[in-house]
Amino acid sequence: MTITSNPFVRVKTEARGFALYVGIDEATAAQLGTSLAEIVIALRKTLEEISPGLSLETFAALALAREGAGGRNIDVVKAALGDPRVIARLNEQYTGSGVVIDLARHKVLINGIDAELSPKEFQILEHLVENDGETIHRDELIDSLWTHEDHVEDRTIDVNVRRLRAKLGRFGDIVRTIRGEGYRFDEHPDVSVEGK
Repeated sequence: MTITSNPFVRVKTEARGFALYVGIDEATAAQLGTSLAEIVIALRKTLEEISPGLSLETFAALALAREGAGGRNIDVVKAALGDPRVIARLNEQYTGSGVVIDLARHKVLINGIDAELSPKEFQILEHLVENDGETIHRDELIDSLWTHEDHVEDRTIDVNVRRLRAKLGRFGDIVRTIRGEGYRFDEHPDVSVEGK
């Protein structure tokens, strides 16, 4: 096998193994009367039966996604395990102008650059995005995003929202203040939401 990365240089390669991505979640496996661990064990056993006498080295990795993140299982697996084609596709999605709010990866990219939101700032934005167009009162944000032991005040929400807006820069107006009520996420033509 020969792979050409440069038209003037040819690099000879040899196959040393393979990766098999399996897109199935634990709930689906359970419905089928099995588990992901049992599937891995069965696949390893099949490999041993196909090539008896060989000492095969195998490695299994579990691809995790936030509960309810959505997306196709196989794409989650490929991205989590670093498939270069999926990574390249994701990088293409995240370049260019505008904002990408990636709910599955808990990231906000502005013109392809990570806005580096704090976990609380992201949670506030995520909650507003999930309730797109609805005004969310400060009390609801406090109840949803903080524990009762935190003793959070309205001012804490305002400070976090102010920091969030500052990090969003010229797109800060997607988080709108509804005077006397709370906050609302407003759609913007240059803002896209992934993993919703």
